[in-house]
Formats: sequence, C-alpha cells, structure tokens
Amino acid sequence: MSQLTLTGLFFYPVKSLRGIALERAPVDVRGIHFDRHWMLVDAAGQFLTQRQHPRMALIRTALTPGGLRLSAPDMPDLDVDFDPQPSAEETVQVWGDHCVARSAGETAAHWLSRYLAIDCRLFFMPEQTQRPVDPSYANPQDRVGFADGFPFLLISQASLDDLNSRLDEAVPMIRFRPNLVVSGCEPYAEDSWRRIRIGEMTFRVAKPCSRCAIPTINPETGEKGVEPLRTLNRYRREGNQVYFGQNLLHDGLGELKRGTTVEVLE
Repeated sequence: MSQLTLTGLFFYPVKSLRGIALERAPVDVRGIHFDRHWMLVDAAGQFLTQRQHPRMALIRTALTPGGLRLSAPDMPDLDVDFDPQPSAEETVQVWGDHCVARSAGETAAHWLSRYLAIDCRLFFMPEQTQRPVDPSYANPQDRVGFADGFPFLLISQASLDDLNSRLDEAVPMIRFRPNLVVSGCEPYAEDSWRRIRIGEMTFRVAKPCSRCAIPTINPETGEKGVEPLRTLNRYRREGNQVYFGQNLLHDGLGELKRGTTVEVLE
C-alpha cells in the first residue's frame, strides 16, 4: 500500500445545506467544530433535508467572526449570531432522536421560509445538549451534532474514481458529503479498515454508510436525477441498502489538517 494522505477535509455548518472545504479543522466532542451545528425544522420540529427539498443544496454557508452567513440565489445574505439572545429552547427531532435546541430567530425563519417556499425555522444545538451516538456502534461517551448518526464520514478518492469510471458523467466528491477524503489506497479499501490514525487523532470505523437520494441532487442546480445511485445499486448493494463510504467515531479532541498522513491501525 502506498502512503495514505488526508486530501479532503469538509464540514457542513447547517444540516443538508452546502458544505465548506477546509485546510485544517478543530475537533471537539461532536466532531469537526460547528459541523451540523444548525438544522432546519418544519412547524412540528421535524428535521428537513435535501431529500424532500432539493433547493436546500443551493444555500451556501460560511462562518463569520460573529456566527453563520447564508447566501442563496436572488436573496440578500443572511447573518445569524452564534447564540442570539434571547433564544427560545425547544425540542426538535432528527431521525429518532429528540434534542433540546435553540432558535436562530425570526429573521432566519422568514429568510429560509421565503427561499424554500415552506414554513421552516433554523435551530442550533447548544453545548449542554448531549446527543449520544447509537450505542450499537459507539461507546457511552460518543456524541454527535445534527448529523444523521455519526460524527465523521470517510470516503477514499479511489472509491470515487472507480465509481466515476462506470458513469457516463463524473460526479464530484461533494455529492456524498464526506468529512474526510483519503488518497493513496485501492478502491473501497476503507471497507476493511477498523481503526485509523490521522495525525495525532485516532478513529474507529463504526459502519458502512447507507446512501439516500441526496447524491442524486446536483449541488449546482438543485435538480434531482438518477445517478450515481443507479450505478452504485449494481455493485454496492447489500440487502435493500446501497453503501458508499464509512462512518467514523473519534477518540478524544484534536485538530485535523489536510495533507496529513493517514495510518491504518487495524
């Protein structure tokens, strides 16, 4: 095996909105700092994603010194404070988990509702909210933000290259919304990893990532197609699920930096 390297590092401040490529990233208890820190919910407090609302893919995110900035076509930029005061706490739901979260305010709610043409609100997860990872795969101390289930998603560049070799039109890595991209291994080598080290940080490979329809949404247009899931279904299907990438859990706090050597421990 050639040297493995962390060649991609991404985080997604708002669940299901556009992500941000990073050169380096601090890692806290929930994963990359501010990853899936915010989440859109409907009137009932249920989470919203591109699965139901593909236009979410067109909303760009950025962090500012004071908080979050959202940008979308034909809309003025929206600035959201990290912790607006006063900030109402409510219980919101992401999959089967109920979490105490704080409202990002009425201005954000109006902006997002107008752009998406649905009644929705923006919430963030305060530090005191503890969302455990599924104990079937995790240790009792493992925590996650508003990500679907795990703090990290890893995909190898070789796996994407192999997929693209089977497609009529190549798709970018960002379609799969990973946090970590590793180069230097064979396609799907990550399927056999159990523990890895990136710099000073170690990670446990928890389970393969089952893919929903989000990779079929073009992040540049918000339009939904059939690829790459149609092709993945031909050779990455197990039972009724299609798998691509691996969910990871991290041991302790630290920092990640693009270009760092990756070591397979088990």
